[in-house]
Amino acid sequence: MNKRLHTLKYLIFDFFTAIISWSSFYVYRKVYIDTVKFGHKIPIDFNSKLILGIIIVPIFWVFLYYLSGYYKDIYRKSRLKELAQTFFTILIGTIVIFFTSILDDQIVYYKQYYDLFGVLFLIQFSLTYIPRVILTSVTNYKIHSRKIGFNTIIIGGNGKAIDIYKKIENQPKSVGNKFIGFISIFEKEKYLLEKHLSKIGALNELRSIIDDYKIEEVIIALESTEHKEIEKIINLLDDKNVVIKVIASMYDILTGKVKMAHIYATPLIQISHNLMPIWQQQTKQLIDIMVSLFALIVFSPIIFFLAVGIKLNSKGPVLYCHERIGQFGKPFTLYKFRSMNVDAEKNGPMLSSKDDKRITSFGRFMRKSKLDELPNFYNVLKGDMSLVGPRPERKFYIDQIVEKAPHYLHLQKVKPGITSWGQVKYGYAENVEQMIDRLQYDILYIENMSVYVDFKIMIYTILKIIKGKHI
Repeated sequence: MNKRLHTLKYLIFDFFTAIISWSSFYVYRKVYIDTVKFGHKIPIDFNSKLILGIIIVPIFWVFLYYLSGYYKDIYRKSRLKELAQTFFTILIGTIVIFFTSILDDQIVYYKQYYDLFGVLFLIQFSLTYIPRVILTSVTNYKIHSRKIGFNTIIIGGNGKAIDIYKKIENQPKSVGNKFIGFISIFEKEKYLLEKHLSKIGALNELRSIIDDYKIEEVIIALESTEHKEIEKIINLLDDKNVVIKVIASMYDILTGKVKMAHIYATPLIQISHNLMPIWQQQTKQLIDIMVSLFALIVFSPIIFFLAVGIKLNSKGPVLYCHERIGQFGKPFTLYKFRSMNVDAEKNGPMLSSKDDKRITSFGRFMRKSKLDELPNFYNVLKGDMSLVGPRPERKFYIDQIVEKAPHYLHLQKVKPGITSWGQVKYGYAENVEQMIDRLQYDILYIENMSVYVDFKIMIYTILKIIKGKHI
């Protein structure tokens, strides 16, 4: 499955249907509205106003679809939900276009405003939804007929595991599970599931198995005696970009915990990774890109000044490049202005402190004003980081933190940030113990994530920098 290519298909159809929709609406205005207004037929001329609309309006629609989260999780679409999402997104978009571009049109009678609004909505909705439902139907058919699927493993190997495996495999229509094998909780001589699936490892190998086999979905099917392991498993999977499902009991079904996405699906509880509504996730990402681009352009003279200052102040490269661990445990290269001597870590990794002698005089100035982190905006543009999120750490220190505070892995659900709640509240950590103390604020941030909270953290960060406080 090529997710990018499949997403591109939806995007291209949405873009070109928006062009056709706006052109059709333009013809309608000329033929029906302007003819009544002027009392004679108005020729359809492709003027600069139409060309401008053909460029701007499709970009607006694609941007709106992006914000609504339509291009996310492109293979797991419900046609009914797609209908509702398309309807309400286009309704909102039509209202925006109507009040910004149509309301000042000269009309003969007021009813024509309703006509304009209705026609614009109907054209845009019809032309957008038809290609979408065709693409989604074709994809669903391929999933139902097992031509494409999601690499899946089962955790567990006995009664419940074999029961859930048979239920999923014997469904008249597949929901996309392509079983790779199963993982055992406890080592045994024999497993009932071995008759159908291969045992590909044990629980302590779970994370590496997910990476090696490119697993997209994990089904937890444990016996009642193994239920105490569920929390441990979910913690292990918390920073992995996989769908997690757990066998549902009758109590779970009666209390409404089981939400069915497919009629043919087996009743399972899906563990949600969504910490924010999709539109807020997309808005956060958009703000990241726009602010980072703006910062790199506006601060380019300062960036040049800092590069010269670093070169004149001490020997060595301008940039400090080092590996950090990002979202879902993926390593990335962090870029900062070098604020220490080149041989600062000749004896191994060391955290900095307020009176650290390894920091250069120019580096101390940069650190106080946070200017050493300006290249972090490039990391944000690359998609490795966000403006707000837990600060990225090295694997060397993460391993030490996890030994004492296993819940640290919760931070890897999200992209690391240039600034964070923990950074604002606690400042730099000088040792692992202080990192663990700061951890509570970053966990709080994840549990309360929103665009509003991000803005508050950014404002407090700027205020602390202005006041000259060390963060």
